[in-house]
Amino acid sequence: MTELVERVDDDDRVIGLVGRDEAIRRRWLHRVATVVCRDTRGRILVHRRPHGVSRFPGGVNWMLGGAAEPGETYEEAAARELTEELGVRARPRLVLAFRCAGVISPYWLGLHETVVTGPVAPDPDEIAWHDWLTEPQLAELVRNTAFVPDAREAYDRWAALRRGEPSPAGPAE
Repeated sequence: MTELVERVDDDDRVIGLVGRDEAIRRRWLHRVATVVCRDTRGRILVHRRPHGVSRFPGGVNWMLGGAAEPGETYEEAAARELTEELGVRARPRLVLAFRCAGVISPYWLGLHETVVTGPVAPDPDEIAWHDWLTEPQLAELVRNTAFVPDAREAYDRWAALRRGEPSPAGPAE
């Protein structure tokens, strides 16, 4: 069955429903919601994707997430993805949304944050390995070639925002 997503325009306004694979193939904009998880000590969750997945197999990432379903807000999609991938229920807070260049296809990315206070139960179909890193450790890891390129773009924008600087790729759209 085809996963449906909302095709959006350059201003992130919905213009129709399409299959996600078609949106990627035709490089149509659609929405992706991600979550950055911190533990109570302030460390950030990083994970490696399984080698058998279709997108970024074996890649290292600092965000959990996926395509927003039709009618979902970024926040609703982020909360759903967090539960599906990590077994955690929370209300992630939107930090920024921007048009991500995307290695596979461009898309609008909503980046959220949440604090995880209890145990996690990673879905092995989504997460092959995970660990909690300090911000300096993450800053070093993000330059590793195994790091997912789209996640690196999001990290650079997030880090610039935290430093109070303009986004390295221009203003958030």
